[in-house]
Amino acid sequence: MSRFFRSELMLIFGRRRNWVGLAILAVVPVIIAVATKIDSPDKQAGGDFFSSITSNGLFVALAALFLELPLFLPLAVATISGDSVAGEANQGTLRYLLAVPVTRVRLLAVKFGALVVFSAVATLVVAGTGIVAGLALFGGGKMTLLSGTQIGFWGGLGRVALICGYVTVCMTALAAIGLFFSTLTEQPIGAGIAVLMLTIVSHICDGIPQLHAIGPYLPTHYWFAFGDLLRDPLTMTSVGPGLVSAAIYTAVFTTAAWARFASKDVTS
Repeated sequence: MSRFFRSELMLIFGRRRNWVGLAILAVVPVIIAVATKIDSPDKQAGGDFFSSITSNGLFVALAALFLELPLFLPLAVATISGDSVAGEANQGTLRYLLAVPVTRVRLLAVKFGALVVFSAVATLVVAGTGIVAGLALFGGGKMTLLSGTQIGFWGGLGRVALICGYVTVCMTALAAIGLFFSTLTEQPIGAGIAVLMLTIVSHICDGIPQLHAIGPYLPTHYWFAFGDLLRDPLTMTSVGPGLVSAAIYTAVFTTAAWARFASKDVTS
């Protein structure tokens, strides 16, 4: 099992195109840091994350996550998750994997575990690059939270780590959706596009006032709830439901992927 898992990680992180995708994710926080250094925003401009960058470089990581969460991070996760099973079928290697022998449940478990790792790595690439660029250009020191309270540098770094964990959980739920779509087709591009379109439609529906009743049930509704983790004391008002929502989506779609894949005829 561990050997199979390592092989799957090498398959994901050994591809040049995936490294290019991670590099693109890393470019955004650098652009934010350099642009802010060149032309510092007013205290009232750009939102709390952006207006606080000059006072503490850790806010570059938060601003980058805020910008990349609607599209870039979901795009990366959708591409990898859509390729997880459909890519093997498209290349004709899926039935050879199952003939090793590897049970279908174990195959899906390894695929999903690798997707969880990729979701965490993608999130940390954004946040880590933002931290390095922010500290290099603006320094650290005390962090002023959204509630107005100041905490020390290491406390602020801990809050950023909590936010990375929350974003990873949200991206893991999206990866579970992508894993399910990947079992429906042999075209990885189609599966990735389907996941990305679902994300976009969810964002659009969540922004329509007339559809506010269905908002809490949408997969993207709680993605930006990590502001709760920047208050003193910590609150779970929105983060708690966000974690529950992500857990439900993960459970439902991994189960659906298993149900679909367990009865699927593998011909390639």
